[in-house]
Amino acid sequence: MTKYIIKRILLSVVILFFVSLILYFLIRCMPVSYIENKFNEANANGANLTEEDLKRLLAIYGLEDSSFGGIIKGYFGWLGNFLKGDMGTSFKYGNPVNQVISDSMGISFGISFVALILELIIAIPLGIKCATNQYGKFDYTVTVLCMALMAFPSFFLGNIFIKIFAVDLGWFEIGGLNTGSLQGVSFIVKFFDMCWHLVLPILVMVLLDIGPMMRYTRTNTLEVLNADYIRTARAKGLSEGKVVYKHVFRNTLIPLITLLSSTLPMLFGGAMITETVFAIPGIGHTAYEALKVGDIPLAMGYNMFIAILTVIGVLLADIMYAVVDPRVKLGK
Repeated sequence: MTKYIIKRILLSVVILFFVSLILYFLIRCMPVSYIENKFNEANANGANLTEEDLKRLLAIYGLEDSSFGGIIKGYFGWLGNFLKGDMGTSFKYGNPVNQVISDSMGISFGISFVALILELIIAIPLGIKCATNQYGKFDYTVTVLCMALMAFPSFFLGNIFIKIFAVDLGWFEIGGLNTGSLQGVSFIVKFFDMCWHLVLPILVMVLLDIGPMMRYTRTNTLEVLNADYIRTARAKGLSEGKVVYKHVFRNTLIPLITLLSSTLPMLFGGAMITETVFAIPGIGHTAYEALKVGDIPLAMGYNMFIAILTVIGVLLADIMYAVVDPRVKLGK
């Protein structure tokens, strides 16, 4: 196991190196430049800056050369600082990238964690129930509803919910984390007010993600139900409840671990579109606003943060295979 983990960590380092290189090239090729836009704004306001001033500004951040060689040089300069734990300073927010990510990550984690728990509580039992009632009315009804929800883009469903529940019915605020009129109230009141603001975005995330997890659980459960050892368990006289929830359920979890390996970047990386629709200052929305204006340090920092979480998630999934399924050996 130890040898396997070491090999996977070394492989992960190589993968992250090439991922960071590709990301840097793509981000440097963005059609928008924060520094050039600010330069043009300053001149529009009468600053009278010259092209030489612009070149000096770009040189400060290693962005003066857009040629292939210049980008390679800029990448290794960024990489050297990154390995020291310095991801630079965000152009847009004016704070170190590490601080911007840590400050906005907490709310994203809270929303995603609650949404994930609700998805697991709802989707897995639904998937098992559909599989044990294959082609029945319950199976068809749940499948159709889940497929319909999967077809909705998150921005569309989010805006529909805002229109119905916030604008028309007035039950919720249109966006944000707190009611602006709350002043001088206790922490408990602010906390529950924030929870109320997060009902709609969490509901959107749950409804959109419940379908794939339910279908995945249903498919895996059907495969397990047709296995020889399940027929043997039934032949021994075990009740259907014990067969399903003791034998089938455990083995259904094994393929689900692969799906859950993607939850780590989702938990900490935020839901960019949903956060933007509901104006929630999470890491996803923060990174989106930075990308729009060409904030290279934050764009690189955020994407590398997601890449590292993804690699860790895959590694943890491989290790968890051995925990859930004793037949899996990770010695090579």
